[in-house]
Order: sequence, then structure tokens, then C-alpha cells
Amino acid sequence: MTPNQLHHAIRALKKVISQWEVPAVGKIAERHRTPFHVLISTLISLRTKDQVTNQASQRLFELANTPREMIQLTAKQIEKAIYPAGFYKTKAKTILGVCGTLLEEYNGAVPDDVDELTRMKGVGRKTANLVVTLGYNKLGICVDTHVHRISNRWGYIKTKTPDETEQVLRKKLPRQYWITYNDLLVTFGQNLCVPISPWCSRCPIERYCAKIGVEKWR
Repeated sequence: MTPNQLHHAIRALKKVISQWEVPAVGKIAERHRTPFHVLISTLISLRTKDQVTNQASQRLFELANTPREMIQLTAKQIEKAIYPAGFYKTKAKTILGVCGTLLEEYNGAVPDDVDELTRMKGVGRKTANLVVTLGYNKLGICVDTHVHRISNRWGYIKTKTPDETEQVLRKKLPRQYWITYNDLLVTFGQNLCVPISPWCSRCPIERYCAKIGVEKWR
């Protein structure tokens, strides 16, 4: 995919994804618009379906809306609120640990720097980039499995891991697309450019796609 083709592809994707719901964390960011809510909902979302993430986050935020309020809850209370999110027991401990760190080291404020965020136990680069982009509207590139897979499927990049994908995209992807790239590709990847047997016959950017690694499509 050439740079010019990428521009056309992004414009086409913005139109086609309007028929589907945005990812759960994006919804929560629109509703609450605070870095803390983005951080916590992203931690809940890991290996969890969007509908579950939305409902679990809503239940938890009804109990606590700040690190100071959250730290007053027990792990059991958080577990109950976010169940049936995947690994809910581990996530409850992570949430309490993160809130404790925010209070002890950052006076309750969520850092706006990716490297600073990843210093906290349980916060990876995907989570940190989402906080920076959705919580602070600062430049960052969030790379999840969809972004990694589709960027390589297009032939736009050639990488082996999501972390490598982030670093390559930081050098190659035009900055105007950094913040929106994740939401575009996640929605696209969940509904059309699925991992196995993607809907290429319905895809508005099929002519730009190299179909790297695609053995069968519809």
C-alpha cells in the first residue's frame, strides 16, 4: 500500500465504519472524557468483548470515579462489579495497584506520557497509548491485534509483534492519523476485515490490499 493509497483507504474506512459501533473504550471516553476512566476501562477491556467492557466499566464507575474512591473498595467489590470480564480477579488487583500508585506517586493524577504510564504494573503500551490519545487527545499510536494484523495484511508494514508495529508506524504513518488509526482498524477488523475469511467482496479498499497471509476470503 502506497502513501497515496493509504490516504484513500483511511477516507473510505471513515465512511464504512460509521454503520458500526465504536470500540468500548472509545465510547467510555466520549461519555466520561477523563484519563482515569479511559485507563480503568482499558484495563478491564483486555481480552474482553466490548459489550462486557461497557457494562463492567459502568458498574464499577457507579461505585468509584476517582483513584481515591477506587482505593476504598475491596478487591472482592471490584471483582463483583467487573465480572464476567476476562481475568476479573487479576484485573481487580491491578486496578487497586494502579490506583495506589497514582495516589502515592502522582497525587491522584494520571500521567500523560506513555513511558511514565508503562512504569505502573499491569499497564502495557496499548493501554498507555489509549490513555494518551483518548484521555488527553495527544499524539500516540495504540496497537492491538487488529491494528497489527491489518497493517501487515495490507502490506503497509512488515512486522512480527504489536510493539514492533507501533515503532514502525510511528516512523511511517502520517501524524494526522495517529489518534484515529486504532479505532478505525479495530472497528474495521471486528466487522469486515476479520482474522479468518475476511469479507473482501464487501471491502471498499480491497483494491489497495495486498492480502498478506490471507488464504481464504468471502
